[in-house]
Amino acid sequence: MTAPRSKELRLGALTRVEGQGTLRLRLHGNQVAAAQLSIYEPPRFFEAFLRGRSYTEPPDLTSRVCGICPVAYQMSACRALEDACGVTVDRRVAALRRLQYCGEWIESHTLHIYMLHAPDFLGCTDIVDLARLGRGEVERGLRLKEAGNAIVEQLGGRSIHPINARLGGFHRVPAPAEIRPLREKLLRARDDAEATVRWVAGFDFPDATSDHDLLALAEPGTYAVESGTPTVLPSDGAVDGPARTVRSFPLSAFGEHVREHQVPYSTALHSLLDGRRHLTGPLARFAVSGRWLPPEIRELAREAGLGDPGVGAVCRNPFRSIVVRALEVLYAVHEALRILAAYERPPRPSTAVPVRAGTGHGATEAPRGLLYHRYTLDADGTVTDAVLVPPTSQNQAAIEEDVRRLIQQGLDSGSAADEELAGLGERAVRNHDPCISCATHFLRVTVDRVG
Repeated sequence: MTAPRSKELRLGALTRVEGQGTLRLRLHGNQVAAAQLSIYEPPRFFEAFLRGRSYTEPPDLTSRVCGICPVAYQMSACRALEDACGVTVDRRVAALRRLQYCGEWIESHTLHIYMLHAPDFLGCTDIVDLARLGRGEVERGLRLKEAGNAIVEQLGGRSIHPINARLGGFHRVPAPAEIRPLREKLLRARDDAEATVRWVAGFDFPDATSDHDLLALAEPGTYAVESGTPTVLPSDGAVDGPARTVRSFPLSAFGEHVREHQVPYSTALHSLLDGRRHLTGPLARFAVSGRWLPPEIRELAREAGLGDPGVGAVCRNPFRSIVVRALEVLYAVHEALRILAAYERPPRPSTAVPVRAGTGHGATEAPRGLLYHRYTLDADGTVTDAVLVPPTSQNQAAIEEDVRRLIQQGLDSGSAADEELAGLGERAVRNHDPCISCATHFLRVTVDRVG
């Protein structure tokens, strides 16, 4: 009897993702023995060099973790530090923070949908190839992204690594006349966003399911963006069915539930939620908070094949995450228009944040998922400890399991060549829009001495 043949498939460098990583598949006969998302970017030690800095510095420093979602890092840092100091910001400042976050959702999701993910569904190699197939669609995507950039630039001072955020609010807040031009951009963006939902809903989606626990912030009455309570929808084997037992826990207990550990093949940590794989991001947010989307967006979700979020529909096909992202773009445009219509200039751009010793926790919904920060301060306002848990590091175990299942389906069909299997695996990774650079924040060095 001949033993099963073992082999390894490796994608030397993943394409159309942010950062540098490789995908390694180990096959034993007709079985997938392992699927590893190997992140090999060097870690940047943000947590280490935040220690010893003033409590006013993390919002600016951590925004440099990522050029795509700097607002998420600024807002999570601000919320954690304000929590440590016992400060709540003015409601008008909070509205401006949410507006700026909407801008980041628009520009980040649009970049992923049009430039990174849509080519997978349309047989294109990249955005240039896609432009040859559908110039109008690409131009629509560029307009949408520009609208998001305009919001971030107006409130942040610039669209990349904005500089206007600070503890307690902003260095400067705009006059009503300054933000009025945003409305015209967003009215056009609303039409473009709705067209985007209908466009991506028409893609051909592979048959795939995932059974990870879903983790997202929840804030009853609204679709959580910049605040909320960590909420878990456990996997019960149901696919695209109604949501079942939902549980939540205080943000201060995040580290007790989400525990990080190192794997030998990656410079990024993996995370488990109460010992189980979990997934953050659009699918989780839609499952947890979809019922609070505006009625017209819930109706569009039903038309797009995602079920009725008003009664707790759950989509567990990771390929359809592109549809949820498009819905979130539309929601962010709607929300930005709502905030602009009700805008009142705050009497002061920021609330004073007097220092006190303690530990604070902050979390927001970055485009890719829940982003958690924790800081401990001494009485002088020096950061003595810092913990950053980005969404991609939380999602890695789920991504690897999605890849394993998809490759196993290809092997079971008996029709896929090695190149096709590798391509399927890469598509499975891109479903989650991983931000690899965000995840590379830790490395353990072990030195063995002989003699």
